[in-house]
Amino acid sequence: MQEEDKSKVINALGGKAGIFDSTVPSLIFLLAFNITHNLRQCLYISIGCALALMILRIFRKDTLMHSISGFIGVVFCGWFAWKTGSAKSYYAPSLWKNSAFAIVYLLSILIKWPLIGVMLGPILGENFAWRKDAKRSKAYSRASWIWFWLFAIRLIIQYPLYKANALNALGIANVFLGFPLYLVTLWGTWLVIKSVPVTKK
Repeated sequence: MQEEDKSKVINALGGKAGIFDSTVPSLIFLLAFNITHNLRQCLYISIGCALALMILRIFRKDTLMHSISGFIGVVFCGWFAWKTGSAKSYYAPSLWKNSAFAIVYLLSILIKWPLIGVMLGPILGENFAWRKDAKRSKAYSRASWIWFWLFAIRLIIQYPLYKANALNALGIANVFLGFPLYLVTLWGTWLVIKSVPVTKK
């Protein structure tokens, strides 16, 4: 697999910029809340930060799909926190998302349609021919397990903190389990996928 394929894989799985742009506003939110203890102000600051990052991507002519989705995610988190009147609720949608993705990845592996293969097969030009290739199919299953554990680890660590109302610990965990863990997951996914040749149709 070539370097061009690596770029396709990274972009298909969220893009580093998109994950970064959704992680930074959550950190800004946590810092602002510790300083001001004013939920409304913190939400404005967090959403403003997300908007600024998206505008920066526009000026740099970067791919906007993931940055826009990140911005929408930040807005929704802010809306939910404002609706509930609780700062910890800012992180609740992330828990829902991780739960949903963990279930979807697990089910896709169990029914032998690993989600990473479903997403990347068409992008890498093999479509679903990989399902007839035992080694390639196994590689996609292993890669999908990596993503399952990404979401599972986030839940295992963050949900108890959420239930314990440990806002600072929850916010810090959200940062370290966001961009850094995502990069490790991307790296692991690429190592697994590139170890087996693309299936020829």
